[in-house]
Amino acid sequence: MPDERNKPAEGEIQDGQRDGGRMFSSSRGKRGERGGGKSLLRLLRLLFSFYPRLLPFTLCCIFINACVSAMPAMFQQRVIAVIESSWKNGDWGGASKLIFRYVGILVILYIISIIAGFTYSRMMAVITQGSLMKLRERLFNGMQDLPIRFFDTHSHGDIMSYYTNDIDTLRQMIAMSLPQTLVSAISVTTVFCIMLYYSLWMTLVVVGGVLIMTRVVKSVGGGSSKYFMKQQREVAKTEGFVQEMMNGLKVVKVFNHEEKAGEDFDRINNELFRVSERANKYSNTLMPILGNIGNILYVIVAVVGGLLLALRVPNVSISGMALGISITVPFLNMTKQFAGQIGQVSNQINAVVMGLAGAGRIFSLMDEEPEKDEGYVTLVHCEEHDGKIVEVDRKTNSWAWKRKLEDGTVEFRPLRGHVEMEDVDFSYDGKKTVLKDIKVYAKPGQKVAFVGATGAGKTTITNLINRFYDIQKGRISYDGIDIKKIRKSDLRHSLGIILQETVLFSGTVMDNIRYGRLDATDQECIDAAKLAGADDFIMRLPKAYQTQIRGNGSNLSQGQRQLLSIARAAVANPPVMIMDEATSSIDTRTESIVQKGMDALMAGRTVFVIAHRLSTVQNSDVIMVLDHGRIIERGSHDELIAAKGNYYQLYTGAFELE
Repeated sequence: MPDERNKPAEGEIQDGQRDGGRMFSSSRGKRGERGGGKSLLRLLRLLFSFYPRLLPFTLCCIFINACVSAMPAMFQQRVIAVIESSWKNGDWGGASKLIFRYVGILVILYIISIIAGFTYSRMMAVITQGSLMKLRERLFNGMQDLPIRFFDTHSHGDIMSYYTNDIDTLRQMIAMSLPQTLVSAISVTTVFCIMLYYSLWMTLVVVGGVLIMTRVVKSVGGGSSKYFMKQQREVAKTEGFVQEMMNGLKVVKVFNHEEKAGEDFDRINNELFRVSERANKYSNTLMPILGNIGNILYVIVAVVGGLLLALRVPNVSISGMALGISITVPFLNMTKQFAGQIGQVSNQINAVVMGLAGAGRIFSLMDEEPEKDEGYVTLVHCEEHDGKIVEVDRKTNSWAWKRKLEDGTVEFRPLRGHVEMEDVDFSYDGKKTVLKDIKVYAKPGQKVAFVGATGAGKTTITNLINRFYDIQKGRISYDGIDIKKIRKSDLRHSLGIILQETVLFSGTVMDNIRYGRLDATDQECIDAAKLAGADDFIMRLPKAYQTQIRGNGSNLSQGQRQLLSIARAAVANPPVMIMDEATSSIDTRTESIVQKGMDALMAGRTVFVIAHRLSTVQNSDVIMVLDHGRIIERGSHDELIAAKGNYYQLYTGAFELE
């Protein structure tokens, strides 16, 4: 007999709002467009946290390699000075010894540089791939904690782009661009110090050229950065569209939608082309501009050096040496090297900007608010001793809710499956009310069915029971405990769900059944399959339970996939079952085979059933008819038929259709 509280109340009305077309505002908003400087600092902190010893050692190798690259100018100055002195004194014997000594020292330094370069290249490969691996782990683990709302507001292609496109741009930046930029920065700094050591006047000329270069880099690079940020977002949008079209390819072909799909893709692809063209147009013009500025600067330094020599201008330098050929000639090479290194930095702007854009998107996903869980009531294995419930470490067939009280004592409450919803209101977006004044009372072992038109709110009710979403008003209790006080993982562990849309994973049939309970034995999985009526078709597969499942079960029929999902729920053996159109994809003959297994699966459990086939809910203890987010009728099948209300019309209409 149905619970008396599930009887219809006087004055229950039939209006309300449907829950169709769920629309949310993204929780991320514009957070993905974080500043490049902040992203870089955060990335560097992460790299140091991942490799606190290896990264400093690698940076030392980069420093040695970069410093040695600036040394040839000093040795060139020494050699020219020796030659000048020997030319005046005629002592070529002593000069040759000094020259060979300098060359020998330079060779040794180059060997050290080669070793340092080889070492840091190998170490950067380890750091890059290791860091990306850890970043992907953090991304994925963090994504597991995100609320369902996040996945309702982001396309799967966009989410996949974090793991593919954004991670790849980050790889290029960490592996190549950052080391090269660091090498160039150290080389530029070293060369600049050497320039100051030899001549202040000629250094000022070079600084003037560098200021012009910096202005150009800021102007052109700034435009490039803006469009590379947009390019990352457009790539994600394009990948999302392509994945959507691939998933719905059959629908596209059935409705001859190829041409329209092509037009939509062209529009998205053209926008990607537009921002990519502008981004690369800026970045590709930067290198030639800087190269020509460097050539002009080389000529200016040569002219200024010649004038200083001709006019015998006193030299101002740290070294205190007089200005001569031994300083002017190496200075020209240092100018070329200086401009070249700045050009190298600008050449990496492409990859750095793209990498920072990717890092910004990755950090925005990592910073998404995780699913909030203030629950403190947990689910534990238990046994009864002397009339008291005792928690045990080993696996048992009995479960209990464990709650620590304010006085420090621990309370255990047996898991029964008693679910109540009292005066529940709910809205997905805070504006459109989807459910209004919902009252549901399901005693342990009762079968409660929800029927009604599409969008009436049936699935929404079950989503609230497992806390995929939280209610705005009212109370939902489980065995007398407010579900907000129950830890979400424990709450969901006590619920079994069979969805209309089946989801299977890559692996064997046995692996997919065991997904319901990872510690289940092979025999328990086989028993669950028999209970669901899946054993018969599984044994006809090429390798029976060891048959590999591909592409969400593309090698199985829709009905077979649904049978596996039912077996997966059966092996979990939860006290409460939620069946959302569980047999909608199964033909009538298969349904009759499954029904016995379903009845056995539901025996002794609290069961919530959502069904369009009213024949599947006739034996329910309570049937609730929903319309526009309100319960308009409730009672047993016979009571509702006798009332000749909305349910009666649905039931007789179904028979007429049949």
